Amino acid sequence: MQEAHVSVLRIGSEQEACNVLNDFTTRNAQVFSFPDLTPDLKTKIVDALIHRLNAPGSSKCHVLCLKTLRMFSREKDKLVNMVSEPTIATIMKMTGLNHYASEEGELVEIRNGDPEVMLEALKCLCNLVFNSQLAQRICSKNGCVEGIIQRLKTYKDPALPHEIKFFDMRLLSLLTALCEETRPKVRYELHGFTYLMEVVDLSVNEADERGLKDQEVDLCCEILKILFNLTLVRSNMDEEEEAHFMRLVCVLKELLLCKTKSKDRMEELQSMTVNLLTNVPLDCYEELLTPLNEDDDDISLENKEVEYDGKNMEAILVLLDFLYRRLDKPSKTTKDSLAPILCSLCQMCKANRTIRKFCRLKVLPPLKEDVKRLPEEGKTLRNKLCKILTSASEVKDMVAEFLFILCKESVARMVKYTGYGNAAGLLANRGMLMGGRKCDGDYSSGSEESDTEEYARLRDQVNPITGRWEEDKVNPMEGMSEEQKEYEAMRLVNDLDKLQRQGIIQPCRVGEDGKPEPVEHILQLTENIKLKKEDKD
Repeated sequence: MQEAHVSVLRIGSEQEACNVLNDFTTRNAQVFSFPDLTPDLKTKIVDALIHRLNAPGSSKCHVLCLKTLRMFSREKDKLVNMVSEPTIATIMKMTGLNHYASEEGELVEIRNGDPEVMLEALKCLCNLVFNSQLAQRICSKNGCVEGIIQRLKTYKDPALPHEIKFFDMRLLSLLTALCEETRPKVRYELHGFTYLMEVVDLSVNEADERGLKDQEVDLCCEILKILFNLTLVRSNMDEEEEAHFMRLVCVLKELLLCKTKSKDRMEELQSMTVNLLTNVPLDCYEELLTPLNEDDDDISLENKEVEYDGKNMEAILVLLDFLYRRLDKPSKTTKDSLAPILCSLCQMCKANRTIRKFCRLKVLPPLKEDVKRLPEEGKTLRNKLCKILTSASEVKDMVAEFLFILCKESVARMVKYTGYGNAAGLLANRGMLMGGRKCDGDYSSGSEESDTEEYARLRDQVNPITGRWEEDKVNPMEGMSEEQKEYEAMRLVNDLDKLQRQGIIQPCRVGEDGKPEPVEHILQLTENIKLKKEDKD
C-alpha cells in the first residue's frame, strides 16, 4: 500500500476504497510483518481506516477496514496509533460491546447489526490486547469487560453466532490473564463466575448422544481458561464462595464425563478441566464423587470398576486414564504435560480418603506375580510412574509425592511398591532415608491392604533395593580365607577413595536429620559401625 492509497481510503468513493482494501487483504492474508510500510505511512493508513469506520458505510467496507487493521495488529513492534484510546473506542463500537446505563441503573447493550463486522472487530481487539500493554489497560477500563459480561447473559439466544461467543471469551480470557485488576471485577462486581459456569453447564446439557461439537468444545475451553484466571487468587472462603466452588466442581465433573465427537478435542477439553482442578479448594473435591442410588446399582453390576465405597468414581477413573495417556505419549514439555494432572491428583488424594483409597487400588494394586519384575518394567500406571522416579524428568518429585501419598506417607510401603533405589530421592529430600514416618496428611491408622498369597510366598526373597524377587545367589566370598577377604575389602576402599579424589563420586552417609551428608574420606563410613567384642589377640 502506497501514499496515493491513503487519499483514496479517506476521500475516495466507497467502491474505490473497497477495491484497494480487497486487493491488500487478499495479498497479505498470511503476512505477519510489513517492513515496506514506514511508521508514518502506517499511521496515516490507520487514521484513514478509522475515519471510514466512523462514517456511514456498508458492512462490506467496514469488514475490509477491520480486516486490514487486524493484519496490522499482528505486528507487535509497529502498532503505532492503533493502541490509542480513540482507535480502540471505534473498534470496540464495531464489536457491539458498547453499553450505557439505563434510567434503572442497569447496563444496556448496543449491538451492531452485522455479525461479520462484529467478528472482525473482536479479532482485531484480541490481537491488540495480546500484543500491547497499553491496549490491555485501555480495554480493562473502557467498558469492554462489562460489555462482554452483558452479552454473556444472552448466549442462550440461538441467533447469536458461535464465532461471536468464542471471540468474546477469547478477549475476556486475554484480559483476565494479562490484567490482574480485571479478575475481581469479573468475579465479584459483575458476577461473571456464575454466568460463565452457566454457559458451560448449558453446553453440556444440550449436547446430543454423540457428545459436544467441536465449536462447543472451543467455547468451553476458552471459558475454562477464564475460570482458571479468576480462581488464581481466593478471598476468605465464606458460604457463598464455597457454594460457588462446589458448583464449579460439579460442572467440571460433567465435563470429564461428557463425550466429544473427536478424540483430539476430548484430550484438549480434559486438559483444560484438569488445569482448573488445580485451583479448587481441597474440601470441594468430594463433589467429583456421586453417591450411588438405586438407578446406579444396575450400572455398577455391569461395570464394577466405577463403584467404590458406595460412590460412583467415574470422574476419578477418567482422570487416571488421562494420566496414563499423558505418560504413554512422549512430549517435549513433560512438565507442562504432566504437572497439572499430578498436582490435582496429589491434592485430591491428600484431601479425600475415598479418592486416595480408590487411586491406590488402581495405581498400586496388591502385588502378585508382578513382583518378579522390576517396578519400572511393564505397562501399568505403577510401572510408568516408577520409571520416572530415576529419570531426568522435571516432574519426578511430583510423581514421588503422588506415590508417597498413596502409600499414606509410609516409608515401608513406598519401598515395597517402588524399591528403595527408586524411592531414595524422595526419602533423602524428606530426611527419611533411615525409615520412619512424617505425615503431613490426615490418614487412618488402620491398614488398607493385606499381602496376596502370591506375594506372601515370594516376600522373603524380594530385594528391597530393587523391589524385585530374586533367586538365592551364591556368596561370592564363599571359600575365601580371612586374608583374601581383607585384601578384597581394602582394594574396594582404595578404589572408592580414588574415585572420590578424582571427583567422579561423592560418598555420603545419613546424617542426624535423616538426609545424606558428604564424607571427606571413605573410612568415615565405618565410624558408627558397632563391632563385636573380641579377645585381646
